[in-house]
Amino acid sequence: MENVGLVLEGGGMRGVFTAGVLDYFMDQDLYFPYVIGMSSGACVASSYLSRQRDRNKIVNIDYVLHPDFISVKNVLRKGQIFGMDFIFDELPNRLVPFDFSTFHQAEEQFIVGAADCETGEPVYFDKETYGEDFLLLIRASSSLPFMAPIVEYKGKKLLDGGIADPLPIKRSLADGNQKNVLVLTRNYGHRKKKPKYIWAAKRAYRQYGGLVKAIMTRHEKYNEAISYIEKLEKENKVFVIRPEEPLKVSRVERNKERLEELYEQGYNHAKRMFKDLMDYLEK
Repeated sequence: MENVGLVLEGGGMRGVFTAGVLDYFMDQDLYFPYVIGMSSGACVASSYLSRQRDRNKIVNIDYVLHPDFISVKNVLRKGQIFGMDFIFDELPNRLVPFDFSTFHQAEEQFIVGAADCETGEPVYFDKETYGEDFLLLIRASSSLPFMAPIVEYKGKKLLDGGIADPLPIKRSLADGNQKNVLVLTRNYGHRKKKPKYIWAAKRAYRQYGGLVKAIMTRHEKYNEAISYIEKLEKENKVFVIRPEEPLKVSRVERNKERLEELYEQGYNHAKRMFKDLMDYLEK
């Protein structure tokens, strides 16, 4: 399989849907030569590429009620609702060990996107760029405004990749992928509305004009990308896997039953669509 990209949307805990999809792909021994992810899309992609089935499920469902994962305590102690040290250090290095060796030996390209706070533009990192620092870059890509601190990396100040490029289909196309499979975490027809917290962004990030502009226009970029994807989908130029109904799961969801249902929804949806997917890939 050549010149085929797998594009993964973020969405916080809604990424559990993508985790279910990727576990089904692993069951079918389906690995794409090029994977690009933003935010939680990058998080779940890493365990897919390390060939660790169920790891995303364990991390995002079994540990979701851990006080250091998502909690008010994190906000009071560290100013972040997600425990970033817990998620990107304690979990992969001790509690649910990440297979670093398999990940680094994998032949697939893996692109992680983040937002440059100075310019507001997306920046992308590949294996040759991030090397052993990939967890730090995934952390940067997953650092939501107001909910996590800015991550510094090689002179750049980075935040959530979804701010600057929420659906990086154009990046995948620019990298030469003639076919693309997208896993989205919102149902067909979903559109974002203008954010109501622009005043807060201007206050919190007043020294980062580019970032504030990116936050203000994120809904426009998202909606434009969705319209573009829907156009490509009608032309049979991309294959899209997405939830069939509006999700009950929020970005910071802690209800294990809802998360389990969403994971199963992703797994079963990928299973139902698998034949059509293979037909698309083989054309």
